[in-house]
Amino acid sequence: MPYLHQIDPIAVSLGPLKVHWYGLMYLLGFVVAWWLGRRRVRAGRLPGVDDNGFGDLMFYSMLGVVLGGRIGYIVFYDLSEFLKDPLMIVRVWQGGMSFHGGLLGVLAAVAWWSRKHHLHFFDTVDFMAPLVPAGLGFGRIGNYIGGELWGKPTAGTVFDGWGVIFPRALPEPFASMDAATLRSYFENGALNSFARHPSQLYQAALEGLVMFCVLVWFSAKPRPRYAVSGMFALLYGSFRFLVEFVREPDAQLGYLAFGWVTMGQVLSTPLILLGLFWLWHSRRAPTLQPDVR
Repeated sequence: MPYLHQIDPIAVSLGPLKVHWYGLMYLLGFVVAWWLGRRRVRAGRLPGVDDNGFGDLMFYSMLGVVLGGRIGYIVFYDLSEFLKDPLMIVRVWQGGMSFHGGLLGVLAAVAWWSRKHHLHFFDTVDFMAPLVPAGLGFGRIGNYIGGELWGKPTAGTVFDGWGVIFPRALPEPFASMDAATLRSYFENGALNSFARHPSQLYQAALEGLVMFCVLVWFSAKPRPRYAVSGMFALLYGSFRFLVEFVREPDAQLGYLAFGWVTMGQVLSTPLILLGLFWLWHSRRAPTLQPDVR
């Protein structure tokens, strides 16, 4: 039987201040990344860098995620709306962040920080790669709690009779109903045909949990330069490409080609190719040895 999604996206209300689960999930992802990064720094996995240097790296990376993610969303997904309303770029509370834009923002921050600390760019990227999946996983859980970025309908497929009913994805008159009325319709089975794939949870499992476990294991011992970055790019690109088959495309874009190609797949294909290239290129690259003191 499908599940009716009626989770309050607001975790805590303190007068006019409302703390959303989405923000808390990102904070939790950052805390995990900070914890893992400090362990790796103290194990000498980024020679010459102490806790203060790592703190700077995390700060600049956070700025890269926010600025790059917002700008990337506008450029890749909603440029026409931005041209009509340029102030939408600052209304981040309305949603609209792009992983691929955030990735470019982080890479720009890492490049600047690496040059300042006289480190090879890819040595820093290899160090940072295992820290990212925690944020991806918790971020997707935040998407699910917020009832956004849902998947395609399961009705008429092999998944018929299973899925999640997202109130914000329902047509009228259901979309305007209060929670109690909507639940009564759900309990009578009237909403079963609107069940959708919880693609946010698929991504949380693959891009979060699976990638975290693989990358932590893969980077547990020193690897040649480019190897960890290549593994990250290959895994993320492949997982995102696959999940896009059951994820609803952005309404303003729809499918870009052949009735199934999405913007997420277009942006993920270069990551798959880069991941394969970096893994191949790493075979002849030097290995950064830990600075254990």
